[in-house]
Amino acid sequence: MNITRENKDALNAVVTVAIEKDDYATKVETILTDYRKTANIPGFRKGHVPMGMVKKQYGKAVLVDEVNKLLQEGLNKYLTEEKLDVLGQPLPKPQDDIDWEGDSFSFEFELGLAPEFDVVLKGKKAITHYNITAGDKMIDEQVERIQKQYGKIVPQDKAEKDSEITGVYKNEEEAIDNTVTLTLDKFKGKATEKKFVGAKVGDVITLKTKGLYDDDHELMHALKIEDDKAHGLDIEVSFTINEINKRELADLDQELFDKLFGKDTVKSVSELKEKIKEDAEKQFVQQSDQKLLNDVTEYLVENTKFDLPAEFLTKWMQTAGEQQMDNVQAKEEYEKSEKSLRYQLIEGKLMHANDLKVDFEDVKESAKAMIKVQMAQFGQTNPGDKELEDIAARVLSNQDEVKRLSEQVVSQKLLNLYKEKANIKTKELSYEAFVKEVYGDK
Repeated sequence: MNITRENKDALNAVVTVAIEKDDYATKVETILTDYRKTANIPGFRKGHVPMGMVKKQYGKAVLVDEVNKLLQEGLNKYLTEEKLDVLGQPLPKPQDDIDWEGDSFSFEFELGLAPEFDVVLKGKKAITHYNITAGDKMIDEQVERIQKQYGKIVPQDKAEKDSEITGVYKNEEEAIDNTVTLTLDKFKGKATEKKFVGAKVGDVITLKTKGLYDDDHELMHALKIEDDKAHGLDIEVSFTINEINKRELADLDQELFDKLFGKDTVKSVSELKEKIKEDAEKQFVQQSDQKLLNDVTEYLVENTKFDLPAEFLTKWMQTAGEQQMDNVQAKEEYEKSEKSLRYQLIEGKLMHANDLKVDFEDVKESAKAMIKVQMAQFGQTNPGDKELEDIAARVLSNQDEVKRLSEQVVSQKLLNLYKEKANIKTKELSYEAFVKEVYGDK
């Protein structure tokens, strides 16, 4: 077997694989001999079929199969030995005139080659890493939510602004019949609130669904209807009041603190607020880090310039998926995935250049950390090592979960690299200010 490569340019090459009779003859002969021993052909005893007849009946199929095996093995070995960084998979050039009666065969494959480029992490313009803080207003609101959650429910004769009202939304034509508990601050307009204030159990209030809530998803949950149906829904619904309650705030005492955090972990209101602040800001770190990861990714894709073998990749995409695409569909798919492909190449370059690797122990530790967080949510704050190992083993038996965790480990290693080597400036601001600055007034 002889394999040669012709580089068309820096990003495209054609590999030619030439297979001679000596490469396959012995193997083909051995297979046909085995066929002869087991062939069941009328008029001949098993094992006594003439070899000529065996070759006539099975020879071409065996030859084609063996040549294809040699072809794939030889091509894969060549790509590995030559250390060629290819994109996609080699594409065989169409050949409709293969002469299987001959002794020698030649096949050509198109290759898309990964580009050569450098990644500059420390750019001129600094990327912001936000230090998000929990302000007094947020902490006070969380304290009040806790007091409401653990407070006593007191029945009321009439609805007030801060009442919890349980009732039934109905519309016979649309088959709406859903019981909900609501608070008046969820409605979009003050006019709706006024309809409820002063109402009693048994009263029926008629409401227009259009503009009832700020978000159609809230309307979807309130009426228990499909998402598509909720968007733009403009009908009348009735709301029959079944129950009116007011939630008295729970006392901020040791009994409540122990219920929330365990015995004597928190002993005062100031410690409660400090714990709320600490827990909130831990969550903000994850949000801030994700924002930094997204921003550095965007920066690298926009500022790391290199060409791709676009024509080759478009052609490859036509046959790479589960469903074949025509040229127009493949071009559209390539345009949609180009940015992602660029970042994959940049990520690979950064991982290699900085010797960042993901091994099984990394993935297992990530799984155990995830399990600890999940168990803590159910009050199990100190699981044993064996219990963690057993649960992690079950998690890691799922290949999809292994892939997801591996991607998380890669992201964390890259995030640490960016914090160390990228041009980053820190900006401290409250969560409300962060949301306004990053996402606008939402």
